[in-house]
Amino acid sequence: MGRDLCARFPAAAELFAQADELLGFRLSQCCFEGPEEELRQTSVTQPALFVHSLAVCRLLQDWGIEPSWVAGHSLGEYSALVAAGVFDFAAGLQLVRRRGQLMQEQRQGSMAAVLGLEDQQVIDLCAQVPGVVAANFNTPGQVVISGEVEAVLRAGKLAEAAGAKRVVQLPVSGAFHSPLMAPAARELAGLLQGMEFRTPPVPVLTNVAAVPVSDPRQLQQQLIDQMTSPVRWTAIMQCLAGLGVESALEVGPGSVLRGLARRAAPQVKVAGAGTAEEIAALGGGQKDG
Repeated sequence: MGRDLCARFPAAAELFAQADELLGFRLSQCCFEGPEEELRQTSVTQPALFVHSLAVCRLLQDWGIEPSWVAGHSLGEYSALVAAGVFDFAAGLQLVRRRGQLMQEQRQGSMAAVLGLEDQQVIDLCAQVPGVVAANFNTPGQVVISGEVEAVLRAGKLAEAAGAKRVVQLPVSGAFHSPLMAPAARELAGLLQGMEFRTPPVPVLTNVAAVPVSDPRQLQQQLIDQMTSPVRWTAIMQCLAGLGVESALEVGPGSVLRGLARRAAPQVKVAGAGTAEEIAALGGGQKDG
């Protein structure tokens, strides 16, 4: 994870080295070599994804590739805020590290992906079961539910009875984007309220509002609310399409968001920007920088 970027682009290697120094442990070694069990810990996964994404952003910006809008799915919103200039990399990294620790400490609840039902159907099913909510609206036909373990299982059975194609239990350590995250949200709020949020030159489509936001106070509050509110990714992609966006980059490792975009807003063509090969192609063939 990121090894190929750092081997090919000195600017990426510098950012990973900076992250190691700021965090006080070898995040880069964990990303490049594992073990996977450690990398999958929420307190490590979140800063790892954040650093990888911002390393890519730095390369793109060095080559003059600038966004007109930015958005990030859940944790990705923190990367999007740094890319937009709302706060800097160092502040964001410390914030993401603490967010991951807080979420890892909330070891209660579970999450499951419901496939094949309309958003409103899932919302209505959750309303029948206390202790579970719709947490991620990822793309039409894919909604993640989150909450107390038994409540998630019960809602999943109702979803299957209602015609869901599948209900997949997710390997997560807690009920993210649900009211069970309220204790973590309160502590995170204290950290966020002590930070300076700057007005970004490009709007951020937030998880909570799913529309472009530029007001620093709104961005700050919506980042707090994000912990216990659903991720409205389908609406974000459809908003971008409505704004006339024709192309976008998935910045960071993996290709999950490209798959979601194809269903949510097929008119927006999303290319990958995560591997060294992809980055070199976007940089007009440049091999380092």
